[in-house]
Amino acid sequence: MLEARGLRIAYGDATAVWDASFRVGAGELVAVVGPNGAGKTTLINAVAGILGVRAGTLTLDGHDLTRLPPHAVCGHGVALVPEGRRLFTTMTVEENLEMGAYTPGARARRAESLERVHAIFPLLRERQGQRAGTLSGGQQQMVAIGRALMACPRLLLLDEPSLGLAPSIVDLLVGTIVQIHASGVAVLLVEQNAARALAIASRAYVLDGGRTVAHGTPAELRERADVRQAYLGPHDS
Repeated sequence: MLEARGLRIAYGDATAVWDASFRVGAGELVAVVGPNGAGKTTLINAVAGILGVRAGTLTLDGHDLTRLPPHAVCGHGVALVPEGRRLFTTMTVEENLEMGAYTPGARARRAESLERVHAIFPLLRERQGQRAGTLSGGQQQMVAIGRALMACPRLLLLDEPSLGLAPSIVDLLVGTIVQIHASGVAVLLVEQNAARALAIASRAYVLDGGRTVAHGTPAELRERADVRQAYLGPHDS
């Protein structure tokens, strides 16, 4: 499905990702983990078309995404839940969700998608007329995920969905991600909390210093003492 080879991504003259390669198969849930500043957000933003790729290739089902703008990437079935949620805070919950149905195909399925989002997050039906900026952090993350689902993605990109949220809310959101994945949507999950990510991923990549330094199944990564000590922490064994 998605394949990245030798990606180099920079902010001006400052290179943030030097050489990253990974793949996400159809229907897979793949995690990218690593420390702060490893380049995880840079990587996922490049997949979404928000950042340009200086070198390397990025393809989805054989289609070259390397130079496409974000709306064109979305048109190929990719939707991003960005770090920090990035909601339209003065707009209502329903208006934020509507913004996700951007492409012609998504607009045609708007009513069906909205029912699906409400089924996953019943609270959003109750709060549909409330301004998004007045919601709690966990509720705002629900809106952000719901907005992405309104685009009818085949591949859902999640950037640090647990950031700044209480453990109980994180548990709820992790369960939701598993539910979305079980419905057939492929997921690329960027997460600093490696234990959370490895608990649900089928495969994972470790990014550090802008480079892919390890990859494998969660079990394979946990068996590597160097990876476990440097990236997974003493409690993830």
